[in-house]
Amino acid sequence: MELPKDPMMLFSFINTKLRDFYPSLDALCKDMNVKKEDIINPLKSAGFEYNRELNKFW
Repeated sequence: MELPKDPMMLFSFINTKLRDFYPSLDALCKDMNVKKEDIINPLKSAGFEYNRELNKFW
């Protein structure tokens, strides 16, 4: 699946998916067939980090 390139769009897209469909980032990556670093790295460069307990980036 093609992920949004814009960090803010990616942030919104991933958090919505995590909230509505997936219990974890690992589950999302496995189901969507994407590498975790393809999500984490661009969001980290925009100042966002994944919180496992809350299951969201912030």
